[in-house]
Amino acid sequence: MADAARAARLADRIKVIVAQALERRIKDPRLGFITVTDARVTNDLQHATVYYTVYGSEEEQASTRAALESAKGILRSEVGKNITARLTPTLTFVADEVPVNAAHLEDLLRKTRERDAELAAASEGAQYAGDADPYKKADEEDAEEQA
Repeated sequence: MADAARAARLADRIKVIVAQALERRIKDPRLGFITVTDARVTNDLQHATVYYTVYGSEEEQASTRAALESAKGILRSEVGKNITARLTPTLTFVADEVPVNAAHLEDLLRKTRERDAELAAASEGAQYAGDADPYKKADEEDAEEQA
C-alpha cells in the first residue's frame, strides 16, 4: 500500500497528463470546452477519479461526458505511458459541481444583500420605544448609591 503523499503526487501528474491528452490527442467533436479541475487517486494507486468542468449547455455537457467515456481507454494508455507506477490506475470521470455550487452561493449572497438594504432603509428614521439602552449598568448604580 502506498502512502498518501505518493498518491497525491500521482494524482497531480494524472491531472496534467489527462489535460494534455485531451488538448492534443483526443479529436472527438463531441468534446466541448473542458477543464480538468482535479484528480484523486486511492492510496493503493489502483483507481483515479478525474474531475472536470464543461462550459456550455446541458446538451454540450452530456456530449462531453459521452466523449470522455469513449476516450477513456486512450487516456488510460497515455497515463500508463507517462507515470512510473507498476500498474496503471483505472480512470473515472466525474463532473465537478464547484461552479454550480459557487453560482448558488453567489445568488444567496445577492439576496441577503438586498434584504439587508431593505432593512436598513426601513430602520433609517426609526426611534427606540424607550431608552436606547434600557438596562442599568453597574457604574450607574454605584453613582446613585454614593449620591
